[in-house]
Parts: sequence; structure tokens; C-alpha cells
Amino acid sequence: MNEVTVPLAEWVAGLTFDAIPERVRTRAKHLLLDGVACGLVGAQLPWSRVATDAVLGVEGRGDAVIIGTGKTTSAPAAVLLNSTFVQGFELDDFHPLAPLHSSSLLLPVLLTSREATGAAALTAAVAGFEVGPRVGSALHGSQMLSRGWHSGAVFGPHPAAMAAGKLRGLDAGSLEDALGLAGTQAGGLMAAQYEAMSKRMQHGFAARNGFYAAALAAGGYTGIKRVFDRPYGGYLSVFGEGHDPDPGQIIAGLGEFWHTDVIMVKSFAAQGGLHGVIQAALELRAEHEVTAAMVRQIDIRVGHAVYHHGWWPPSRPLTPVGAQMNLGYAAVVALLDGTVMPPQFTDARLDADDVWDLLSRVDVQLDETIEKAPLNERFATELTLTMVDGRVLHRRVVQPHGAPDDPVTNEEIVAKFHTLVDPLTPRADAIADAVLRLDSFDHLGELVDLLAAPVRGAFEEAA
Repeated sequence: MNEVTVPLAEWVAGLTFDAIPERVRTRAKHLLLDGVACGLVGAQLPWSRVATDAVLGVEGRGDAVIIGTGKTTSAPAAVLLNSTFVQGFELDDFHPLAPLHSSSLLLPVLLTSREATGAAALTAAVAGFEVGPRVGSALHGSQMLSRGWHSGAVFGPHPAAMAAGKLRGLDAGSLEDALGLAGTQAGGLMAAQYEAMSKRMQHGFAARNGFYAAALAAGGYTGIKRVFDRPYGGYLSVFGEGHDPDPGQIIAGLGEFWHTDVIMVKSFAAQGGLHGVIQAALELRAEHEVTAAMVRQIDIRVGHAVYHHGWWPPSRPLTPVGAQMNLGYAAVVALLDGTVMPPQFTDARLDADDVWDLLSRVDVQLDETIEKAPLNERFATELTLTMVDGRVLHRRVVQPHGAPDDPVTNEEIVAKFHTLVDPLTPRADAIADAVLRLDSFDHLGELVDLLAAPVRGAFEEAA
């Protein structure tokens, strides 16, 4: 097999703003806008405040902005916290085939570079949007979730390192060092999904580690060379042990096929694998005017990654993070409330009797036929409602809205931004305008300043 580490580093080093198709640049700005919205929602959540206080207790104040808080800290700590905020309420983007949350890894890195031009920042962001899914695809993407890894935390240090390295102007040799330094810091356990606040921070660890990798490489500190190619102790050989990794995915179609186009934007506040069951439930609810009293049984069938990542029999008390990961909870609140957004994860809703009564009627099964389907159908969801009157309502969602065949439009992203951010700050219009004009800026300081001041608490508002 031809080696892939050096070609990837060379591609990142040589990537220019003008080499990126205009549609890809435009989509990248909208993905960053979505990340900004998610970060501002996340900034004042209860668990985010705990994280901020804990990190500042270790790191001190510094001069890097912690968005939406009015506080500052060291650059690595700001990357950690800002990433944690973007991931704070399961509203942020994800790649459907190589699951990771790209904006949570890249936006925080960009915000540490006040003096970078907007064009340079956008070029760095696209480098990261492209690198992350390629690394994930080499490990067969969602297979990592089935094995218990938090896939985005495993794939995440590399795109953060490439964005940070691109902003620092690193050459291909130093970027290769940064890839090696990033790879040796990769990790993340998916058991965090059940109740741990740390689920929100694991992409933050990856973003911070990638940021450090680029900084170390810039200082002349060398990393593992050929990190994707080494047969002993290399990134793919270790994380892919026994699972036949595909190194060629890392450089397949570089500069021709753009993963930035494939990244999914969420319509609901739940992990991406749950969007199929949510959409199915909402469609059946609307078409048949379903109420809880009408439903005898709820049957859900999914493939391996969604099953392992999204199902366990829930029990009281269920935490917000656990609820946002759970197929049964998502289906039930979609049927009951007609949406799955922050109000569905308040303490009162998480412990509501009507929710738990309907949850007792849920059965989730692993469907091997879904797992053996073509790659683009392995996140399919089958939802069947058996009604008290004997009717059986069924809906199959192969790819929910947001998937590559039915993407969330740029206009929908702008609308989502305003729905989330307008209640939080009077600066929403100015922030949106700044992000969408990013490539015209002489430096990022204006955007950073707009994001610095405190915002209202979204979670408390929803309650």
C-alpha cells in the first residue's frame, strides 16, 4: 500500500483559498455559523459553567476569549472550553459516515488567532473539515462507535492540528510532525454517553490536543513520522487492530471530492443516530394525529452503530446527556411534544410521568439486514407503532433530513442560528453577518470580540 501521511501533509501545506471551490467556501462559512450558534447555546449551560469554573481554577485567566462568558484564559484552555460549549447540547454538526463533530474541533482553534485574516482562517477550517472525515473513514467510521470508542474524539486531534498548523504557516514536514503528535493523543470512551458531563468535553480534549500538536511542531518538537503508515504502533495499526483499516481513504480524492459538502447539520438536539427515529416519529404523529393513549407498542429497528451508541433500557433519573443519546427517549418525546429541542431535556421533562409511561412500551432491536445494507443505508431506522385499535403504523427513514441526499440548506442554517441565538444576545445579527463575511476580514479580532461578551442561559430560558 502506498503511504498516505506525507501526501496528506503536503496537500494541507499546499492548500490555498483560491483552490477551494466557491460553493465549498460558502458551505464552510455556514458550518462555522452553525458551530457559533451551538457554542453560544452551550456557553451558559449548567455543566458548561461547572467546566468553566474547574478549568479556570487550573489555568488562570490569560487573554484568549471563552465565548459567551466575558471571561478569558490561556489559549489551550479556551480551545478546550469553547469546543465543550459547541458540543454542549448535541445541536452541532456531524459527519454521517465518519462520525465526528467538526465545528467543535475547528472553530475554537480559529478563535485563538485574532491576527489571522478571514481568508486564512477559512482555508484552515476547510483543511480541517476535509482531514477529519478522511482519518475516520480509514477506520471505517461508525465501526468505531460499535466498538465503544467515542469516534470523534479519536478522529478529532488531526483536523484540529491541521487547522492550527495551517494558521501557523507550517510546512509539510512540520505538519507531518503535527499529525504524529495528534495521533499519539487520540482517544475517548463512549461510555461517557450514559450520564457523564465529560461526554460534552471529549471533543474539547481532541481540539486542545490538536492545537498543542501544531504548537509543538511549530516550535521544532518532532512527532511520529508516517503516523498513519507505521505497521507497529502507528495510528491506524493500533486503533484499527483486527478491523482491516483502509489507509487509502485518507488521501482519496483530495482536492476533488470535498467532505465539507457531506457534513450534516442537525435539526434536533440529539445525537445524530437518533435523527432517523425522531423524523419517523414526527411524520407519523403529523399524518395520524398520534397521541400517547393511542399507542400500545413502539418498535424500533436499527443497525449496529445506532444500536450500540443509542440504546440501553433507560431508568430514572435520566440525565440530559443520557436522554440525548437514547433512542427510546427521543422517539417518545417526539411523539408527545412534536419536537426534540432544549425544552425536552429540562429536569421536569426528563422525569415526567407521561414520558416514562410511554417509554415502558418501547422495544429496540438490532437489525442485521440494516447492517448488511449498502454503506449509505446503514443508519436507516425502522419505526413501527402498534395502536390500541389494532392499526399498525410504519415508517422507514434511510437518511434523515440533513443527510447528503437531503441536506439542510444554507438558508435553514441561518434560520436555525437565529432561532437559537436571537433569544440569547442582541448581537445575533452582527455575529451572523461577521461569520458569513469571514473571508473579507483583515483579521479575526472583530468576530472574536463579538463572541466574547456574556450571553443569557439558553437552558434556563427553555425551562
